[in-house]
Amino acid sequence: YDYDLANFSMARKAPSAEHVLGNDELGRDMLSRLMHGAQISLTLGIISVGIGLAVGVTLGILGGYFGGTLDLIIGAFIDILLAFPSILLAIMMVAFLGGSLQNAMIAIGVLSIPVYTRLVRSSTMGIKQELYVEAARSLGASNFKIIVRHVLPNVFAPIIVQSTLQMAAAIQAAAALGFLGLGAPPDVPEWGN
Repeated sequence: YDYDLANFSMARKAPSAEHVLGNDELGRDMLSRLMHGAQISLTLGIISVGIGLAVGVTLGILGGYFGGTLDLIIGAFIDILLAFPSILLAIMMVAFLGGSLQNAMIAIGVLSIPVYTRLVRSSTMGIKQELYVEAARSLGASNFKIIVRHVLPNVFAPIIVQSTLQMAAAIQAAAALGFLGLGAPPDVPEWGN
């Protein structure tokens, strides 16, 4: 935003017919900033959830399907992530990586990995005991084929439900980071700002 062209005579005006939500300290329309901030916040939520989905679903399926030592290693990694309060871990990650919108997305995405990993792991452990999985295994199907054809489609329902809930949590976490000055720069109309 070009501060030289800011309309300071319109600064901090009350709501009117022209500006439904009023103006900010630089004379910018608050409704248009709120609507543009929605686009940024939803993009942040989608990317953050996508990061958590990609890593969490992969780890959950691998740990739940193969079990054993791999499951113990994945479980230990998830327990380490869960040992820290989530917002504190996000603040530490963004402070380490540098305060920006992209780093906030990464930090929030990492925070959602344990949720997806545990959800998919528990679903996978139940699905791998089903008769159709045993039948596919007895017919010579590879582990990859069983995972792609039988396990993954059956864990979609809880993943979709969790993703909608996680989107709201990601937007809230981004707003908290933005409020602390660790998210988007001050001139970006993100909901936390």
